[in-house]
Amino acid sequence: MPNNRDLECRESNAYSAVKRSRQQIAVEFLKQQKNTDKIEVAMIEEHTDGWMVRGTCPIDMEGHPWAEKFAVVVDWKGKIKDTNYALL
Repeated sequence: MPNNRDLECRESNAYSAVKRSRQQIAVEFLKQQKNTDKIEVAMIEEHTDGWMVRGTCPIDMEGHPWAEKFAVVVDWKGKIKDTNYALL
């Protein structure tokens, strides 16, 4: 019979797997939207409507490289619900 520590560990592993899955969904979406492979995820937060993935990605503005921050909301079913971009 598993003890409480084993159950906590399994729940933690499942939670981490969901987090990684939502991060992967957001990164693949951003790679297509921004046409870049250089997506840096800073944090993943759980919200009432899903997961918010935040980070930065490079953009090119008239030949000059800039950094842009992003926030992507991925709902509980794994669909992109909202995006927000801003220059740093």
